[in-house]
Amino acid sequence: MDRRFVTVEKGLGPQGRIAVVRFDRGDNINALSQQAMRELRDVPHDFEDDLDTSVVILTGSDKAFSAGFDLKDPEAWQRTALPIGERLHRQRLGPKMCKAWQDMEQVTIAAIEGHCIGGGAALVVALDFRFCGRGAHFRIPEVELGMNMSWGSIPRMLALMGPARTKQAVILASDRVTAGQAKEWGLVEEVVENGQALAEAMAFADRIARQPPIPVRMSKLSVNRLAHALDDLAAHMDADQNVLTGLTEDYKEGTSAFREKRKPVFKGR
Repeated sequence: MDRRFVTVEKGLGPQGRIAVVRFDRGDNINALSQQAMRELRDVPHDFEDDLDTSVVILTGSDKAFSAGFDLKDPEAWQRTALPIGERLHRQRLGPKMCKAWQDMEQVTIAAIEGHCIGGGAALVVALDFRFCGRGAHFRIPEVELGMNMSWGSIPRMLALMGPARTKQAVILASDRVTAGQAKEWGLVEEVVENGQALAEAMAFADRIARQPPIPVRMSKLSVNRLAHALDDLAAHMDADQNVLTGLTEDYKEGTSAFREKRKPVFKGR
């Protein structure tokens, strides 16, 4: 598949064992269209047989990691007219993208500048580490749009932040989580000066790349299997819930309010 929004650069760092994956649509919004998600889902395949790369850094543009799911993507809106079975199939693209990154054998690091919203946050919590600039912020707007937070992200956020902070981040959808709060809550590991997230992630990656590759991979995979052993129990109905909430009046109200730049009025229908 031709990649329009994602580039991959390998062989970086003093050891030549670091790769940088950049997602950049060139608009400093970086919304996750269907095409962008397919590209990001497929990138981990580039590393399946790559024994030379120890660390993969995922970053966005200099001013934005991602605005989340692209509500203006015509291809995404076509799903609403599809039969339930096909809607469920297409809804699983986001979860497959995140799972592909979680399952990589290489250590993964997100370098985040600017906003990281919704699906963008779902993607970064599937990685091993997160570095962000001081001006970065996170927001989970799905509930305010009348839908559930899916893509397997709730168990991942729960592992990082605990139940109360996860509920706060997901349910109080309008609240921005600042970089400082994200560090305090455990959502990110490091907050650095604006514009330095990638450079600091590279420095951290170099420390990892200097370690013996085989036990590094073994250690990462062992930790992940323990930490995420019950994820499927919590997230196996994500896509079904998303399709179900997409049939409600509250979903229509939430997405209409977003497009019209007004506060939604929900009625539980």
